Amino acid sequence: MRFKGGPTQDEVMAVSLQKLGIKKGDVVADIGCGTGKVAMAMGEVASKVYAVDVRKEAVEASRVNVSTWGRTNVEIRQQDGLEFLQDCEPLDAAFVGGTRRLHDMLLLLKDRVRGRIVVNTVLLKSMNQAVDTMVKLDIFKEATQVQICRSHHLAGSIMFKPIDPVFIIVGEVG
Repeated sequence: MRFKGGPTQDEVMAVSLQKLGIKKGDVVADIGCGTGKVAMAMGEVASKVYAVDVRKEAVEASRVNVSTWGRTNVEIRQQDGLEFLQDCEPLDAAFVGGTRRLHDMLLLLKDRVRGRIVVNTVLLKSMNQAVDTMVKLDIFKEATQVQICRSHHLAGSIMFKPIDPVFIIVGEVG
């Protein structure tokens, strides 16, 4: 199932997960989970993963994917990310794949996460907002731009076709 905003490219996901630094036993969240791909990868290490998305089609796709891959430690919720964060248990890390109301999201994450927060975005405006907000909250660690190109056959040879660059913004609480 394809819809706006997903899925996260494998190479970008690998960098994002490394930046999150998830450890065995962690409780984490994937906010704006889309297809559930990042949540499932987080579930390979974390003991509990909350996969949260407000979009019905995203939640349906996540449920199918999580069920297909047999992940039992991923709890999928069709819920606004801000509502989820107001009542969720403390988190060890959080991945934010959606940037709607990002400023408010980061304010809540600062109080809910005792570890790393990673925001992925393709928009300069969202990247600037994430960095500015994290700096003001004194949690900004770094921002990275990832540009991936994949090989494609062309005219009997191989060319590289670029994929949209992604900004990975990292914050750390505690």
